Parts: sequence; C-alpha cells; structure tokens
Amino acid sequence: MKGRLQIETVASQVLKGNPLGDPHVREVPVYLPPSYGKVRGRRYPFLLFLPGFTGGGRTLLSHHPWKETLVERFERLILGGKAKECVLAIADCFTSFGGSQYLNSSATGRYEDHVLELVEYFTDKFGLLDAPESRALLGKSSGGFGALTLGMRHPDVWAHVGSHSGDALFDVTYGLDLPKYVRVLGKHGGDPARFTRDFLASKRKDLFDHDAVNIIAMSACYAPNPRSPVGFDFPCDPRTSEKVPAVWKRWLALDPTLAAPRHRANLKKLRTLFFDAGRRDEVYLEYGARKLSAVLKRLGVPHIHEEHEFGHRDMNDRYDRSLSLLSARLSR
Repeated sequence: MKGRLQIETVASQVLKGNPLGDPHVREVPVYLPPSYGKVRGRRYPFLLFLPGFTGGGRTLLSHHPWKETLVERFERLILGGKAKECVLAIADCFTSFGGSQYLNSSATGRYEDHVLELVEYFTDKFGLLDAPESRALLGKSSGGFGALTLGMRHPDVWAHVGSHSGDALFDVTYGLDLPKYVRVLGKHGGDPARFTRDFLASKRKDLFDHDAVNIIAMSACYAPNPRSPVGFDFPCDPRTSEKVPAVWKRWLALDPTLAAPRHRANLKKLRTLFFDAGRRDEVYLEYGARKLSAVLKRLGVPHIHEEHEFGHRDMNDRYDRSLSLLSARLSR
C-alpha cells in the first residue's frame, strides 16, 4: 500500500453514558493518501464513510482474497488517476441493536452528534481543510440514509453527499418487513418488549431473524419514547401487523422523500448530491431513489440520480463511481 491505513481510537464525549451502555470509545479506520506528510503544510480534503446496518468501521476492512476492501479500492482509484487524494475515514456508529441510523435518539444515543464530532476530531488531528466544500459524506444502505439525512441538515459541515441504496420511501422499504416481524414475535409470546429483551440478552444474536431485528433497531432510532418499557415505540399491531398511525407518522417524518421539502434551502446549498440504487435491490430501494429524485426535481434541487444492474448486497463496484466523483469535486 502506497498510502497509510491506521486505526484511530476516538473517545467520544457525546456517546458517554448512552442508553444501551455501548462503548463510547470507538476504533475508526483512517486512510492517509500516498502524498500525506510529504509536503510540508499541505492540507487535505476529507471524505467520511457511513457503513450500513450491522456494519462498523472495521467491517469494511475485512480481507477477502478475491475482493477489495473500501480502502484498497480507493487507493487503486487514486494510483490509477481516477480519484483525487483525500483523507478517508470510516465511522463506527454500531449499537447493541445493530445500528444507529446516524440519528440522535434517547433510546440509543447521540449518533448524529457523534458524526459531527468525528469531523471536528479528524480536521484537528490530521490538519484537514476546514470548509464544507472540502468535505464529503458518503454511505451505503443505512449509511446512505445517514448521508442523505445529515447532508440535508448540515450543509455548513459538508457540501458533497453520496448515497448508495439509502433507506427511503419507508412505506415500501420497511412496510414489507412488518408482517415478517409480527410472525417472529409469535416465538416470543407475541410480545414486542419480550422479543427486544430476549434479543439484547442473547449471546447468539446472529440466530435472530434479520428483518425482525431491523424493525427493533429502526423503532429505537425513529420512535424513541423514554416512557416506554423498552425506551421506544413499535410501529405496528403485534397481532395483525397493521401500522400504528401515530408511531408510523414519526417514522415517515424521517423518510428522505418526505423530509426533503422541509430542507429545500439546505439541499440547494449542496455542491454535490449523488445517489443511486440497483434495479435488483432486495429491499426495493430503487423505488425510494426514484421517488427522491422526483421530489428533488419538483423542489428545483440539482442532483445526480443513477440506477445500475446490481442488487443491494453485490453493488460494491459502485464505490468506484462515488469515490471518483466526490473526491474530484472536493475543493483543495
């Protein structure tokens, strides 16, 4: 490797005492490009990557003899002249439920604040360019949702946003999982709270149904409620799987296709808004991307919307597109 990969230990101030008791000290992989440290006083732009549900910083470093890690891919692009040098970090916002959606929640912790904290930390630690036009936020799946959501909320932090298969159009994306979730509840007495406690107590969380666990995690992120026995509200009837209107309304408030109009002014400040999804996406996120593009067109928000022939789980080659695009647009 021509550049340098190091694991940065970040002691988060905002994750201390989080409700789930998850570690506030996180290991964050950081890639420093080949020329880093060789030109005195040179400052670099910054690209922060947000992993998908059940993923953390080290997840994207898992070695496979026939596949590239995210860092290996980025260096190949840089050395081949297809991407520009910048510092790349991979956030770790994993929770006991599998993910945080990069949101602040009284049920999980202050993960939106933590992402902002990482920007400040790395800007100071590595002498990065301190301007939104020199920063990009990129993610996949839940990380894509995080990039879209935090991008439209904080254009003063980053001016470039990329999302691969980001969660959107919740009625489709999550609606199909609600009956699956209720069916799984039957193994836990039909009690959502019991299922949640059983999951948290288990040492073999990999044996639990992924779609059902996803509903728990999203509930904790989208509908926190300190007065609830488990700290959040569930989105559907535990017998019929019908949506609970008041709770589902809170979920929909965070759907990027519905949130975009509220953030029109912020979205127009972005210099790059890129998102894509595959036409074989297993959770049908191409429909959310199409809907988001239609909404943005009505709002007059410039964006790049693309579709490809991959699914949700086999689209890593699309990182070539986003890493090349975003790194080239970062101000230097």
